[in-house]
This record gives sequence, C-alpha cells and structure tokens, in this order.
Amino acid sequence: MLTLTYENGAYRTAPVAPSIIGRMAPGLPFYVDLLKIVFSGSSRAKRGRYADAEWCENSFNTLRALENVGVRFEVTGIDNLRGVNGPCVFIGNHMSTLETFVLPMIIEPVKHCTFVVKQSLVDYPVFKHIMRTRDPITVGRTNARDDFRIVMEGGSERLKNGTSIIVFPQTTRSAMFDPAEFNTIGIKLAKRAGVPVVPIALLTDAWGNGKLIKDFGKIDPEKKVHFTFGEPMTIQGRGDEEHEKIIAFITGHLKEWGGQIKGA
Repeated sequence: MLTLTYENGAYRTAPVAPSIIGRMAPGLPFYVDLLKIVFSGSSRAKRGRYADAEWCENSFNTLRALENVGVRFEVTGIDNLRGVNGPCVFIGNHMSTLETFVLPMIIEPVKHCTFVVKQSLVDYPVFKHIMRTRDPITVGRTNARDDFRIVMEGGSERLKNGTSIIVFPQTTRSAMFDPAEFNTIGIKLAKRAGVPVVPIALLTDAWGNGKLIKDFGKIDPEKKVHFTFGEPMTIQGRGDEEHEKIIAFITGHLKEWGGQIKGA
C-alpha cells in the first residue's frame, strides 16, 4: 500500500521543478492527470478490483499530481494516529475537494477508514463507482433529523466493525472557517460508539472551489497545503469541552498558517 515517507513524524514536499505548462497554467496538467486517475479507478471499481490498496494508490497519485505542478504539502501529527488503539472518529474542517482525495492515503495505511459524505457524491458520474466501494455513510442534507440518525446508526455499525469515520461537521466546504457552523455530530457519534476523536486541522485552498462546478476550481501553487492531526480525546459528559478543544485546535493552526476564520 502506497504511503508517504515521514521524517520525525512529518512529511514535507521535496523541491519540485514544474514543467513550463505547470508553471503557466497549473490547473491544466493537474486536471488532465486527475481525470486519468478517476477514470482508471472507476474502471477498476466497476470490475470489482478496487480495494483499500487501490484507493490509497489513487489518493497518492492525486497528491503527486498536485506536487508536480508546484503545490507543496506539509503533514504533521501522524504519530497521534499511530497512538490510537482501535477505530476512532476524525473531525476536521472542510475547505476543498483536495482533502477528500488526499486524506485516504494519509489515514488508510494507519487506520481503515471511510467518510461521511453527501448522497450526491455516490451518485456523481464516474466517481460514484469509486465511492460506493468505500462503504461511506451518505446523508441527504435536506432533513437534519434523518441525517443525524443515519450517521449515528451507520457510524456506530462501522466503528464496531473496526472502520474509523472521517466527518466534516460543516454545512458546506469553504475557504473560510466558521466556528458557529461547526456542529457536534462527530462528538456525538464518538460518544455513542465509545471511541476517541482525533481532530484534523487543514488548509487546502490551493485547490479552490469552482464557480460553475465546485469541484473544479483554480489550482494555486503559491498556497501551501497543511494537514495536522491532534492528540486523541475521549469524550466526557456531553462532549462540550472536547468540541471547544477541536475548534481551538483548528482555529489555532489556521491562524498560524494564514488561513481565514470568520469573525477573527
């Protein structure tokens, strides 16, 4: 299974010299590579030949495609994942399509995982064949009560079977983090299942959100990509304290990285 090489618990992109096209129009070669990755993965998924190793390979190749056009990555806190016994709930901010593609090759080699995703992702042309192999928890985003029940029941079942859950508890992905829209569904799931939570802070606006098609936005190599994982937490009581700690973890790192925080 493909994975990153960490030094002292961190991964940082090695110096890369992009091609002339990559420097002038980074989105062009990147999206060409991305389409090849997705179509290849979808083809294998339809033939029943898409498992964890293939998911990590596609994720790894997406990271490399971004690095090839000059996007730099920094991943830290990986030892906090390695120190967790059993499955957990990963709770992070949601900024762009990048984390959906890249997080699997960071987390899956350490902990088998899946996402809580919108139903539209498992109906998305071509990409749906890949997502359906991952046994995600799908929500409609039209009925909050139904979505809550689906996450609690489906998440608890997967966690019981050893699958960690990645959840982005925001109304929508955005380059600006709004603590007021960061709900507690991940906290509630972890408490119900009796598993720890691991916070994720990320800055991924190097892959922007598109105006016409949200998944196909501007690729900006001037913006560095950051992922960091916090120490695992066991939920106590209602989880209010842990929820506030996760928000503080995310906002603290975003401030350090120069990210946008509503009201800050």
